[in-house]
Amino acid sequence: MATTDDDRRPKYQRIADSLREAIQSGEYGPGDRLPGENELMATHEVARMTARQALGVLKDEGVAESRKGAGVFVRSFRPLRRRGIQRLSQEQWGSGKSIWSADVENRALSVDQVTVSEESAPEHVAGVLDLSDDDTVCVRRRRFVLDGKPVLLATSYLPMPLVAGSAITEENTGPGGTYARLAELGYKPVHFREEIRSRMPSKHEAGQLSISAGTPVILVCRTAFADEGRPVEINEMTLDAASYILEYDFDA
Repeated sequence: MATTDDDRRPKYQRIADSLREAIQSGEYGPGDRLPGENELMATHEVARMTARQALGVLKDEGVAESRKGAGVFVRSFRPLRRRGIQRLSQEQWGSGKSIWSADVENRALSVDQVTVSEESAPEHVAGVLDLSDDDTVCVRRRRFVLDGKPVLLATSYLPMPLVAGSAITEENTGPGGTYARLAELGYKPVHFREEIRSRMPSKHEAGQLSISAGTPVILVCRTAFADEGRPVEINEMTLDAASYILEYDFDA
């Protein structure tokens, strides 16, 4: 009998595929416990390492998560759909809404670990913001937590000569956030540019986002421009890739 491509795949991958199909079909729902290593060993007649690798594939994909002392469970967190264009419209932040409200619907969002400081600009930031050697930046760092799950780390850089004395230098920037305050200062964002990359997280990032080894992060670097192409903010974001769907909806 001919050997199929599936037959040539590693056993752990075939086991992971069968578990994934069972999850997608609804046999295992969000929060359900998946068969453990012992069960997989008996069912598929494989070694413990093979069973462990199969479960590891699902954990690395963000489909499943380990709970210490309890086993491996179908991840119950629903991915966040990040609407890249709608969230940055002036209609959003100009009306006093957080740009996040375009994404989270009625889900529970909190922002913690907020720090605001005045610092020397990193070289790459100074170059983009067209700062002189003596200029400093207002640096806003925060972590976004959705439904109790950390999903994003963000660091914003704004020219301190431009924002000094405004609510942007405080932890709570007020309705509409930073972009609404920039508009009040006469530097309304009129154009945005986002660059997107992906890599594996650092140990610090993995800890901050509570993600398991093997889960990548998405890096989004957004630059906001005021009139005449003046750059007024750089926002460097690190997203848990398993927690996001990036959506871009625009006319041809």
